[in-house]
Amino acid sequence: MSEPIFDVRHLSKRYGGTPVVQDLSFGIARGECLGVIGPNGAGKTTTIRMCLGLTAPDGGSISYFPGGAAADALTMPRDALAIKAQLGVVSQFDTLDPDFTCAENLLVYGRYFGMRSADIRARIPQLLEFAALSHKAQARPAELSGGMRRRLSLARSLINDPRLLLLDEPTTGLDPQARHLMWERLQLLLQRGKSILLTTHFMDEAERLCSRLLVIDHGRKIAEGRPRDLIAQHLEPEVVEAYGQGALELAQAPLARLAARVEVSGETVFFYIHDARSLVEALSARPTLRTLHRPANLEDLFLKLTGRQIREEG
Repeated sequence: MSEPIFDVRHLSKRYGGTPVVQDLSFGIARGECLGVIGPNGAGKTTTIRMCLGLTAPDGGSISYFPGGAAADALTMPRDALAIKAQLGVVSQFDTLDPDFTCAENLLVYGRYFGMRSADIRARIPQLLEFAALSHKAQARPAELSGGMRRRLSLARSLINDPRLLLLDEPTTGLDPQARHLMWERLQLLLQRGKSILLTTHFMDEAERLCSRLLVIDHGRKIAEGRPRDLIAQHLEPEVVEAYGQGALELAQAPLARLAARVEVSGETVFFYIHDARSLVEALSARPTLRTLHRPANLEDLFLKLTGRQIREEG
């Protein structure tokens, strides 16, 4: 990785004696999207809060925008105001002001950064166009769909022309069409040289947007790298899913030996395998089964590294 625009080293946080973030280090280069993935309770949101100066870390350092020397970097929380002037933030939850129109939300938010009204007003049409909301400039958030509100939140985060965006699950709750439009806008930002820290539960989102991934669990880094490199490093290249009558018996059947690894989740058996041709042929002789043969993906990686057991919030 080239010189990071954002650098976190040995970050730690405990609540009531319980470690939530443990010795976590990572960086983001200019123009890069780093995805942070992990199950509920992994420490993602606590990490974001510490990066924003909303929660004080128990140990470690958080530095932004280094210049020619390490001493030139801004550090959190010491330089919180100077850092936030160059950040754009989209949180999990809607924080738009319901009493203001779309254009007014952008205007008021820009004033928080000390921007002149004339400069803000000059940026509003560009940002509304970027968010595909030019026709909704005078509408209030309650009149917008969920996807429109998320795009308005993204446009608002760009009012100060930030160098780095921190996006905490920005597409949660959106339908597929709205998610795809949001992805398109985020890809445009990356093409323009913006850097992005993205937390997400959507593996297709992470694979589509992120040049690197950080996988955390129980507050620790358990893997880091490019999505395809991580898949190649941790998984067999092919997966066969089998479900239907008699599927569960296959996990203990002799043909399971064809696979390098077999997992059962609910009513589905997953065969992780280097060459699936013989297995697919054998399964096709069982008419009561339904099968899916596909390449290994990020969801497989996520489940291998963090487990299939559901974890409840809190």
